[in-house]
Amino acid sequence: MFSYRHGFHAGNHADVLKHMVLIATVKHLTAKPSAITVVDTHAGAGLYRLDSDYADTSGEAQDGILKLVASPLAAEPPPLVADYLALIASFNAAGKTKVYPGSPFVTQALLRQDAKDKLWLFELHPTDSKALAAHIEQLHAGRQVGLKRDDGFEALRALLPPPSRRGLVLIDPSYELKHDYVRVAATLQESLKKFATGTYMIWYPVIPRPEAHELPRRLKTLANQAGKPWLHAVLNIGQSPERAKTHTPGEAEPRPGLTASGVFLVNPPHTLKAALQQALPALVEVLGRGKGQSQLVESAG
Repeated sequence: MFSYRHGFHAGNHADVLKHMVLIATVKHLTAKPSAITVVDTHAGAGLYRLDSDYADTSGEAQDGILKLVASPLAAEPPPLVADYLALIASFNAAGKTKVYPGSPFVTQALLRQDAKDKLWLFELHPTDSKALAAHIEQLHAGRQVGLKRDDGFEALRALLPPPSRRGLVLIDPSYELKHDYVRVAATLQESLKKFATGTYMIWYPVIPRPEAHELPRRLKTLANQAGKPWLHAVLNIGQSPERAKTHTPGEAEPRPGLTASGVFLVNPPHTLKAALQQALPALVEVLGRGKGQSQLVESAG
């Protein structure tokens, strides 16, 4: 159950998509003066070193943030990409990208002290929850950040609706277990009944698994049944041609790794679709690495 560690994947193409959309969503919510509450149900360790043993083992940041910052696009990026790169740069020395902020640090960097915004973080993995607590302590954020080692799916129930009646719920499990897909849909359905005006953002991997293909269809159905607008975006960087070159005939096919991921939002910012339609083709051009690369933005409501 606890084999997944995001440190192996920090800064990959899925993080680029997820955190780019997260930044846009939090900035949209904080544009109004009233307080917001953000709940991160699967927070991870919160902060990652791209030169750590974990990151070096997978090298996934090389096809994500590191490739992006080294590309010509970084000089004149679309607005969503510009905001993302600026936030990542704020955690690093000039000209270097060695630290990668996970969603807790991405979110906290955008919250406001004077508006009394609140961030709730949940992480069940024993090692990552301990690391998260140590990282959050360095922020000296006081009561703005609440942290518990708990099942985020279960803990969310007690926090909805938030006192301000404005907020964002980020649901980003590891999907190690097939049941995670079921729990994501069930959590959204239940949460919409308690907090119908909230913004919900769900990340998921696009992998050859029936549950992964069914999830966005199920989420669309739930949003439509609740009469709420939704937005769905997918970034697919394609299969690396280098894997095919190193494959020895007669051996098992190498695992392709994650080539695509999606984000699904209920009650998304009204400006997000147009911004993604501008940003995703540029990201595919930079991060795309072979057969199958593509991007998708669709919405309703």
